[in-house]
Order: sequence, then C-alpha cells, then structure tokens
Amino acid sequence: MRLATVGDNCMDVYDNLGKAFPGGNAVNVAVYFRRLGGEASYTGAVGTDHYGQLMIEALRGKKVDTSHVKVLPGKTAITHVELVNGERVFGDYDEGVLADFVLSDEDIDFLCQHDMVVTALWGKVEKDLAKIKAKGTPIAFDAATRPADPVVDTAIASVDYLFYSSDEGDTPQLRENMKKLHSRGPKVVVVTLGEKGSIAYDGEQFTVYGIVPCKVVDTMGAGDSYIAGFLYGVLSNKPIEECMRMGAANSSITIGYYGAW
Repeated sequence: MRLATVGDNCMDVYDNLGKAFPGGNAVNVAVYFRRLGGEASYTGAVGTDHYGQLMIEALRGKKVDTSHVKVLPGKTAITHVELVNGERVFGDYDEGVLADFVLSDEDIDFLCQHDMVVTALWGKVEKDLAKIKAKGTPIAFDAATRPADPVVDTAIASVDYLFYSSDEGDTPQLRENMKKLHSRGPKVVVVTLGEKGSIAYDGEQFTVYGIVPCKVVDTMGAGDSYIAGFLYGVLSNKPIEECMRMGAANSSITIGYYGAW
C-alpha cells in the first residue's frame, strides 16, 4: 500500500517547553501510515533554514519518501503551540515558503502512482485535485474544523473520503450536515469527535465508534493519526467500523507522547 501525502508541513514550536517538533497534516499522516506498515511519500515545500533541513531529515528517518519535497529560498512554516493540561493551544502561524508552493505536472504524475492521495485544508492543492481524480487515483481530504470553508467547496467534488472534526458531539444537526456534504461527492464523510469518538456516513447509514482509552499527554496529531489508521483500513479493504477502530487505535498511541511524532 502506497499513500501520497501532499500539502502543508510546519515546525510545531512549543515555546513553554523550549522545543520544536516536525508536524503539519500531510507529513503527520505520512509518518503515521508508515508506522502502521504502509509506504508513504510527502510532497511539499520547506525553506533553506535549519528547520527545513530538520524536517527532511526527520521524514527520512521515518522512512517517508521525500523525493518530491521542494527546498525554496526562505523560511520553513512555523506554528507556535502551548500545552494547557495536555491540550494544544495554537498561537501564531508563519506560512513561510509554503505560500509559494505549487504542484508541477510531474508532481501530479508522481502522486498518481500511489494507491491514494491525501491532503488538507491548508494544503494549497485544492485546485489540482480534479486532475488527480481524472487519473483515477482516490483522494482523501481533511477539512479540519471548517467543512464550510471555500477551500472545501473547491475540493469536495473530487474527494472520496472527507474528514473533519467537531466538538458538538453526535447531534441531528451534525448528521444533517454530513448528509449534505456526502451529496456533493465524497463516498464517505467521517467526523472525529475527540473523546466522544467518531461517526461516519456512507450515503446509506451512519456508523458510530468510540475511543481507545489511554493517558493523554499531548493531543497534537490525534486527528491525523486517526486519518492514517482509517485509510490504512480502507486500503486493506476493511469495513467502515473496522477502519474507525484502526483510526482510534492509532490516535491513542500518538496522544501518549509530546509532539506529533
């Protein structure tokens, strides 16, 4: 199984700990997918600074294919993070060279050599997804907490697996929103609900799954771990409930330590 991740990366800088960890949706999903035994690549851009070198070295250390990481003049993206009782609190974000990241035709051909392509709200490739879809490669997309974002409007018709997170719990309003999103293209819509588990809709029925209990140290990367586990299940031809269990189990590992990975 080969998973292509494309889009954002950043260094998560924990100012109160005096530490920085590689992160970002796409790179996180790649690392977590590799942790499960699959193959993964990351396509994106880093800067010519120390953090850019660190990002590439860290990904290679996790055996993620970095052959399509562009090194652009400037700074690698940075997100300032603070930990409050184990919960991440995001501060300022500096996009750095990601502001100039674009996919080439060769990049798209490379992505389509994989079994699935994964990107997210800040991946900056939403306008390219139709080209990838046209080549027959399935697409997964993480809308974070903003399923109504204009970026999602652009991407959704090309998306097979749409993920987003919500803190409202399993409500009639949530289910209605999932139905509306499903009607616009995705095969499956999945919403992660934090400690309340997750819920999926495939156009016919809703499936609900809880959590795998664990000690919470840092929730950074929890959602990305879930996505990686879920998609590993999809590419293993598992039923939706088992995919959800695999996502929850993968997430429980990640939140037991500091940093995304």
